[in-house]
Amino acid sequence: MAPRIHLYGLRHLRSSSAADDLVQQVLVIVLEALRAGRLREPDKIAHFVMGTCRMTVLDIRRGAQRQQRLLEEFGSDLLPAAPVAPSIDGHQLRRCVEALKERERSVVVLTFYDEQTSREAANALGLSEANVRVIRHRALKLLHACMEGAA
Repeated sequence: MAPRIHLYGLRHLRSSSAADDLVQQVLVIVLEALRAGRLREPDKIAHFVMGTCRMTVLDIRRGAQRQQRLLEEFGSDLLPAAPVAPSIDGHQLRRCVEALKERERSVVVLTFYDEQTSREAANALGLSEANVRVIRHRALKLLHACMEGAA
C-alpha cells in the first residue's frame, strides 16, 4: 500500500518529502486501527487506507491554512526587530586611524581595506602571522577607544 499512498501524496501535496511523511502517518494510523480492532471489514482494507489518506491530507491542508492565517495575523510580532546600525563619523574614524602608529595603521589597512589574510599581511610587512594578529587586535582596541571617546 505504501506506493499507492505515496502517489496519492504526490498528487495532492505536490512534494516528495510530504508524500513520504504521508506514507508514514497513514501506515501508523492503519496499524493502530488494526491492532485496536476498529476495522470492521478486513477485506476492505484498501478502501480504509485510501480514506485515511484523504482524511490525513485534509488535516495537513487545514493545518497549513491555519498556520498561514496565524502568520498573517501575528507574523510581524514574531519577527525580530531589525538591528539599528550605528552611524559612524567618517571624519572621526579617519582621525583615529591617523593617530595609530605606522605599523598598526598598515596592518589595519591591509587586513580590512585590502581584505588580506593575516598570512598575506605578514608577508607584505615582513612580520609573523601571530604578530600581525596581535598588532591588529591592539589597533582595533585603540580605534574602539578613540571612537567611543568621540561619541
